[in-house]
Amino acid sequence: MCLSFIWKELIEIERRRDKKGRVLHEGEMQMKDGRYRFKYTSWDGKEKVVYSWRLDRNDKAPQGRKQTESLREMEKRIQADSFDRIVTNGGNITVLELVQKYVDTRVGVRITTKRGYQTVLNFLAKDPFGKKRIDLVRKSDAKLWLIKLQQEKGKSYAQIHNIRGVIRPAFKLAMDDDLIRKNPFDFELVNVLVNDSVRRDALSREDERKLLKFINEDKHYKKYYEGIYILFNTGMRISEFCGLTLSDIDFKNHSINVDHQLQKGAHVGYYIEETKTESGRRKIPMTPEVEECFKAIIANRRPPKPEPMIDGKAGFLYFDKDGSVAYSLHWDHYFKHIRDKYNRIYKIQIPFVSPHICRHTFCSKMAKSGMNPKTLQYLMGHSDISVTLNTYSHVGFEDAQRELKSLRSLKAI
Repeated sequence: MCLSFIWKELIEIERRRDKKGRVLHEGEMQMKDGRYRFKYTSWDGKEKVVYSWRLDRNDKAPQGRKQTESLREMEKRIQADSFDRIVTNGGNITVLELVQKYVDTRVGVRITTKRGYQTVLNFLAKDPFGKKRIDLVRKSDAKLWLIKLQQEKGKSYAQIHNIRGVIRPAFKLAMDDDLIRKNPFDFELVNVLVNDSVRRDALSREDERKLLKFINEDKHYKKYYEGIYILFNTGMRISEFCGLTLSDIDFKNHSINVDHQLQKGAHVGYYIEETKTESGRRKIPMTPEVEECFKAIIANRRPPKPEPMIDGKAGFLYFDKDGSVAYSLHWDHYFKHIRDKYNRIYKIQIPFVSPHICRHTFCSKMAKSGMNPKTLQYLMGHSDISVTLNTYSHVGFEDAQRELKSLRSLKAI
């Protein structure tokens, strides 16, 4: 019995050496084909195995074999993961699988948000990056991938911003689940990519006046004058304006009730959605001029019979020639045609203008008039004051000069 035990020990010692005579650690062994294997028990009690053609980091991979991580480099990482209770190899989850898992946790989101998620998932399903294991993604890998999307794949800054806007919180979820230590997408995008977004500035007061005068005097586009005037003088989002119904216009209290928006999707058709943010729910005071515009819209309103009802709401203000409720895309087209006609007639051109430019113009006008930023934040329905304050970056020398004159006059008093 004693000799048998000694013999087994000698065999065990022999097994713990590789073909080069190097002593193997506990859990290590070299297989017949030359590969090294390490068997271990993870912190969650599961037995696992990893393989490599190299024992040490200085070894070369056999001819025809890929130079992957050595077995002992793997062991160090496994030990560190075990200490930090991190799931080794990121749970073998790919980037695509992680993003899908994140999307599955996002219940109760808007239809538009769901469509955005699906766009990113479809993209990752085709891109090789989607097949990459999450624990192998380093920050440099993430940056280089986004740079490649812009420089080689032709993706715009805005498109990449949206893709990263889904992937970054997905990797945050992986951190929370102890699948990875760091979020490789946790960096400022503007420091990595060229922001090729076209800046759309607010219209000057002179351009706004000229455009409104042109619309009001044009036989064809005059019918849109009141709506465009309201957009320039309330700061509403176009989806909020399109969603307004007769019951939202309160002539008694001279206010506009904004608590929803009208959207239209390719596969879902028209639908009503809550305002973009909770702060978007607001009552906007009407000036007498805005009030007169609403009265004119209602007086000239020609709804089809029966009136369209969308998610329980009826009494919309504008309809197209087919009797469908006018939504944001209609107004984008109206603005384009109006600007094109104006610029064909006059040598001094009107800059780019759209429903969003109207909103931006209103915000800039109010900021330059000296409106309290918190009041302006409320009127615009901004959830973050920083968004409102960014409008104040558009002031220039003349605005500063006017402010100083005002201060000097106050001091003199």
